[in-house]
Amino acid sequence: MMLCSTHFSELAGKMLGWFFTNYIEVIATLTGLIYLVYSVKGAILLWLFGIITSLLYVYIFFRAAIYADMGINVYYVLISIYGWFHWKYGTREDKKELPVQKLGIHTGIVLLLVSLLIFILIAIVLDRFTDSDIVGWDAFTTAFSITATWMLARKIKEHWLVWIVVDLVSAGLYIYKQLYPTVLLFVVYTTLAIVGYFSWQRIWREQQT
Repeated sequence: MMLCSTHFSELAGKMLGWFFTNYIEVIATLTGLIYLVYSVKGAILLWLFGIITSLLYVYIFFRAAIYADMGINVYYVLISIYGWFHWKYGTREDKKELPVQKLGIHTGIVLLLVSLLIFILIAIVLDRFTDSDIVGWDAFTTAFSITATWMLARKIKEHWLVWIVVDLVSAGLYIYKQLYPTVLLFVVYTTLAIVGYFSWQRIWREQQT
């Protein structure tokens, strides 16, 4: 009995020590989940938790030397501020909240070309000016995250499809970097991105009728 009690105390001590070492990542994971729940619902409050989560991950990714993802979270803070106001007021005179939009073919082609250009530029910067050992993957997730977040700010429902791919690749990247709470977050992100797409699809159809 004493042996079991000793093992439990040691395990509890290790878990507590791990938490105090990684508490910022744990908090970022929790706020990230709240952000995603509001995203699936299409609720404007998502932008507040997006700002909090992004600020925390700027610090986390700097410590982990994932520099492109650190930079993308600076962008997330800025685009969250823009998205907040754009969702609230849109571009319409009645100042009502922006409805869900459908991605047009022309816009989709432009976004793909811009994403590929951003990918190339980020890969060159990471390769030449950082010690990153995941140049291609880091550049890919960063470039298409920029695109997906802009689409979210414009309330384009197909942004969820981009996130599904980005989140799956990101989960693999964070396994490699041993950021396990963040791996869990991105597994949940992938699942909820699927749910989010069908949810926004339903909202868009309701708007059409």
